[in-house]
Amino acid sequence: MGIGRTIRGYIWWTHSRGNLHYDIMVTIILLFIFVTPLYVDFNDKPAERTPHPTGVVVQPDGTEGFIYRVDASAVKATSGPEITQSLKSVIEPISGEVRIERYEAVADDSGRVVAYKVWVKR
Repeated sequence: MGIGRTIRGYIWWTHSRGNLHYDIMVTIILLFIFVTPLYVDFNDKPAERTPHPTGVVVQPDGTEGFIYRVDASAVKATSGPEITQSLKSVIEPISGEVRIERYEAVADDSGRVVAYKVWVKR
């Protein structure tokens, strides 16, 4: 009768706080929480965040517009009007219809264009 009562107390959590059996229950729970992940793979890794394939970064410009930084690999043009149209085709799927006020090429140390800074208004 004593063992059955003790087990029933563990199952229904009826032991009073500060009691030996209460401390044993808490210890078992803590062991489960901290030791089980060492032996069981719960597959609870965070999802990998893949960046946007065009590499677009958006910042507010301090007024009513935005500054977009677009990777040069997303721009498939070489002259002024073609670059503007290509930049627009990269930006509009992200932001909707926009008006490009100006843009400037961002070059690396060797002079190769790596990105474009684009000032945009909606």
